[in-house]
Amino acid sequence: MEKTYVTEGQVPESQMGAALESLAHTINARRAAGPESYTYRLLNDNIDDLLKKLVEEAHETTLAAKDVVSSDATPADVDHLRYEAGDVVYHLLVILERCGISLDEFAAEMNTRMTEDEIALREGVIMLKPEFVNRGGNH
Repeated sequence: MEKTYVTEGQVPESQMGAALESLAHTINARRAAGPESYTYRLLNDNIDDLLKKLVEEAHETTLAAKDVVSSDATPADVDHLRYEAGDVVYHLLVILERCGISLDEFAAEMNTRMTEDEIALREGVIMLKPEFVNRGGNH
């Protein structure tokens, strides 16, 4: 997988794809980083530690969201929610990498949840094809 770069002066419709591709590439590269890397340890140590970390980050995200929807929410509360959501996405991508599920395969899975009308409105949507589905393989 190659890292996605945006040419200076060009603004993509959404930065999410480029951000996720870059993060997934970095996580994949950490497989060879050695035990001094947090991501390397998540990819290679006890799976339960990684799973607990995702649950912990998801819980922190729910608490942060409750703070944001409260009547006295502050900009700092919104910043905290965004930060915690980033932690959830990072740990989820580490789990997918560890289980051998590529970002493209994950995106295709998400696309299969769209209706045919939604697909017709979007250019470049890829659908998950059975022959490309990873059924539990590890890297």
